[in-house]
Amino acid sequence: MENRFAPALYQAIAALIREQIAAPPEVAVILGSGLGTVASRLEQPVTIPYRSLPFWPVPTIEGHRGDLLVGRWAGKMVAVHCGRGHHYEGYSMDELALPVRVMHALGVRTLIVTNAAGGIDPTYHAGDLMLITDHVNLVGMAGLSPLRGPNDPRLGPRFPDMTQAYDPHLANLARRAARDRAIVLREGVYIMLGGPTFETPADIRFLRLIGVDAVGMSTVPEVIAACHLGMAVLGISGITNVARLSGAEGPATHEEVLTMGAEIGPRLRDLIGGVLEQL
Repeated sequence: MENRFAPALYQAIAALIREQIAAPPEVAVILGSGLGTVASRLEQPVTIPYRSLPFWPVPTIEGHRGDLLVGRWAGKMVAVHCGRGHHYEGYSMDELALPVRVMHALGVRTLIVTNAAGGIDPTYHAGDLMLITDHVNLVGMAGLSPLRGPNDPRLGPRFPDMTQAYDPHLANLARRAARDRAIVLREGVYIMLGGPTFETPADIRFLRLIGVDAVGMSTVPEVIAACHLGMAVLGISGITNVARLSGAEGPATHEEVLTMGAEIGPRLRDLIGGVLEQL
């Protein structure tokens, strides 16, 4: 059954987390593949393994540590999700939404989502950072949504508006932080595909045709859940590989994603830190 989780469960998991931390987080950050170094700026973090939290989607792939870290960063209490579950790992969309809903139950109202993405825009290079200005929910167009099933008005409206899924104010803070730190920050549209296969050349030509700049296999369910809850969302993609239109360019691999993610991590950490300083 979709949406089988009730607000009482989110509150119960939030209570388990609250028992282990000194103060509730104000901001949550979800880290994508290979981006775990971003969490290194947390001061005296408390580590809570995902496996210790009921129903939490535990990632099974390399590059996703599987711990929730809660500590102070830039004067704010921040909950950093070191890795995430994915639909292709067998999790339902409402399971993928659970961590966001638990964060909301803890009092978090600002969500920063990150991911490792493939560059579709032909001007992008591996190592770029991209501010997500909008997304295409291709998986959701087929009916897979964390909001499928009966709506609980305690969480949000039946038909949430998505015209500003990515908060304009937070986007401006990211632009300012990038400018102040001389970080090149591209801007574009992200699309979620189901995965776990990488894209075919025909996929890439299609994605370019519909105006997509970066592609990945995550993030969108979390953003939908956050918008449903009325949270402000900032999205940043780390471009870990670029579109391959022929076999001559070599195969796309997860190892490539992890290697480039480690390279991107310090700049992404500085960018997020700059945003937190302005909140």
